[in-house]
Amino acid sequence: MGHGVPELVLELNGRTWTLDPSRPYTLGRDPQGDVVLDDARVSWRHATISWSGRSWVIEDHGSTNGTFVQGQRIHQLEIGPGTAVNLGNATDGPLVSLSGSAAAAATPQAQPQQQPYAAQGANPGWAAAPQAPQQQAPQAGWQQPQQAQQQPYKAPSIPQQGPGGGAGAPPVYGDRSPTTFHQFSLGRVMRIGRALENELVVSDLQVSRNHAEFHATPDGRFEIRDLGSHNGTYVNGQPIAKGGSQLLGPNDIVGVGHSTFRLVGDRLEEFVDTGEVSFSARHLTVTVDGGKQILKDVSFGVPEKSLIAVIGPSGSGKSTLLKALTGYRPANQGDVLYDNRNLYKQFAELRQRIGLVPQDDILHKELTVKKALKYAAKLRFPADTTGAEREARIDEVLRELKLDIHKEKKVTSLSGGQRKRVSVALELLTKPSLIFLDEPTSGLDPGMDRDVMQLLRGLADDGRTVLVVTHSVAELAICDKLLVMAPGGSVAYFGPPEEALNFFGYDTWADVFSAFENYRDYDWAGRWKGSQHYQMYAADIDAVAPQSVQMPPMQAMRPPKPQGWMSQFVTLVRRYTSVIASDKGFLALMVILPAVLGAVSLLIDSGNSLLPNPANPQTGRIIPNGTATTVLLILAVGACFAGAANSVRELIKERVIYERERATGLSRSAYLMSKVFVLGLITVFQGLLVGVIGFASREIPAEGLVLGSATMIELSIPIMALGFTSMMFGLIISALVKTAEKTMPLLVMFAIIQVVFTGCLFTLNGAVGVNEFSYLMPSRWAVAAAGATLDFNKISPPKEGDGTDPLWEHTVGAWGMDMAALIILGVICGFFVARFLRRHEPEVMRK
Repeated sequence: MGHGVPELVLELNGRTWTLDPSRPYTLGRDPQGDVVLDDARVSWRHATISWSGRSWVIEDHGSTNGTFVQGQRIHQLEIGPGTAVNLGNATDGPLVSLSGSAAAAATPQAQPQQQPYAAQGANPGWAAAPQAPQQQAPQAGWQQPQQAQQQPYKAPSIPQQGPGGGAGAPPVYGDRSPTTFHQFSLGRVMRIGRALENELVVSDLQVSRNHAEFHATPDGRFEIRDLGSHNGTYVNGQPIAKGGSQLLGPNDIVGVGHSTFRLVGDRLEEFVDTGEVSFSARHLTVTVDGGKQILKDVSFGVPEKSLIAVIGPSGSGKSTLLKALTGYRPANQGDVLYDNRNLYKQFAELRQRIGLVPQDDILHKELTVKKALKYAAKLRFPADTTGAEREARIDEVLRELKLDIHKEKKVTSLSGGQRKRVSVALELLTKPSLIFLDEPTSGLDPGMDRDVMQLLRGLADDGRTVLVVTHSVAELAICDKLLVMAPGGSVAYFGPPEEALNFFGYDTWADVFSAFENYRDYDWAGRWKGSQHYQMYAADIDAVAPQSVQMPPMQAMRPPKPQGWMSQFVTLVRRYTSVIASDKGFLALMVILPAVLGAVSLLIDSGNSLLPNPANPQTGRIIPNGTATTVLLILAVGACFAGAANSVRELIKERVIYERERATGLSRSAYLMSKVFVLGLITVFQGLLVGVIGFASREIPAEGLVLGSATMIELSIPIMALGFTSMMFGLIISALVKTAEKTMPLLVMFAIIQVVFTGCLFTLNGAVGVNEFSYLMPSRWAVAAAGATLDFNKISPPKEGDGTDPLWEHTVGAWGMDMAALIILGVICGFFVARFLRRHEPEVMRK
């Protein structure tokens, strides 16, 4: 040891290290570190101990679960002989003991400095916040408050008596002690589930009737086995295989629904998420293409049962922040901690505990309130929940939100505030602990604005954490905390709403927003971090160093689906059918449109024959039958337009609903196939109607190529297939556009292009480039298939020197090839629609 340096000996798990002051010592799970700890609660590079030149110092490196001295979480602290440090948990984390020589041990050890912790909604009367300058804008020479001295982080004190837990019970995930204990003897099996015959009954509709089993193995270890659960069994936030098993270590956490379990010796500790959880964001930074930051180092933390409002001008990153907080679009850097659990790394499990109400309604307005919630419950709850269980939960939520008197009304008939309540009700079905709302009061009058905010206040008081992004500043006073975002995506203020205007030095929020606009280059974040408000309300969160998000493999991020594929498909088909059946206008149009399009072809009356004309006796050449090509052109265009019109708005109008349901476990393919199935039936029916009307009164061949005497059906099949494939093209348009208004110009353009490439207006065969391009058009193949039956090479013979069109050959092979190409085009469209749908899913869930 150097002269004057007190000797320091580190002891851990029976091993000792005598520390050299000339170098730092790294503690963590990294095998290349100096002191290696094999404990899941310890981070890879957790902390370092080094000699500062004046004293020994331990520094936490932004560890997930923290470093603790005397039960208090620290960031950097002077230490000495006699100091005891817990890593990863204040009570039972790995214990690092420090000692020295007798002389050194007599040195008074440094104590953790006390950092004030702002309790929820309280202003404990610490030094008054500095008065913000009263000028109407930041002026040159404006003296910012001096940077307050950084204090070591002090976490909220850990309660030693939790609900159902004994005194001093080891906490997990933050401050909470176990809800209850279960004794686990060797050789025993303990089954978990919703059914009463389980040894451990969990009354949670997110849990299957027989969900999982704890097994004690003959060698004294324990394992968890999934029993084919619907919502999955999780170990440390990651799902285990359906029906699979996993051995458990002493610090592994098992997640089942809203409950988590930990084995401590032969005792099974249960932690039930009652909604009273903490939530924090640490150093969130979002960078888009080109390196532009649209969210800059955003940190804040909120205690349980809180209502937090987020306000700021346009371009301040509020929507980006919401996506980062919910995991829809994870931040490029930083962490979101749900009760001290990393949301990004454990999204598959924690997604069930987060509710999100987007700005647009997340339900079908054509349905009644009760029916909309019924279908949502069917999709979100496990397949083994009974109808009675779902009904009971729906009625419970309706009563809580005072919607029971409106349950038989259509959503579209409700007021704006009531519709927002229904959206909230839909999210409350699964009892989320965190609820995020994006502009819930947008477009509402002041009275409804107040009603919605009072509703959110009540949700927080009932044991939930609620965060609302809003433009309205009228009802901010009922919130516990206010987060003000500055232009550019940085934090300008976080703290009690009643102190915010005084902090900015303005009388109204209009003045504050004007200052944001007029002084966009001003360092609002720097002013905030230089204030005493920052020390009181945010410094403890900011003290944790930022970390890059290390995402697990994306395959592991795919959450289990609560329902099987077929069950989801049937539910979606029934819901979609109900939506269509409730729209009388669409039902009428569904019949009238093809009838009118078919009837238009009847105006072409030139002998009514669709057969080849006889040859000219003088020249021997066949006279073209213009009636046949004109009629088929009209019928083909009608089928194209009707099919594409059916689907062109279907995905864009449900985009918000799909995005939310996808995050709760909806199958993309089940959703798409439900659309294809229902719209396909409608479109095929319309194609049959168009074909029957168009061909019934015409003279057609007595014998077809494929169906014999059923020539009219054979001619109608290409028209039906054309309508179906056009419907698939319409789905592509609907998946690509950003607004519903853009669908109509694209629909018209699609129909016009189909007219050009039918082959009825001019000869395509032999036109190099044009003919090959026409193979991408469904109308080309549909007209060719019908033309093969009618023998178009005789009806519209080629000019001298031109060859006959091989697609029009009057053979079974040509007809089969034309139909196969038409179907293949539809399948290819389906593939592209599925790919485009991925863009409207939470980014964390994309493969």
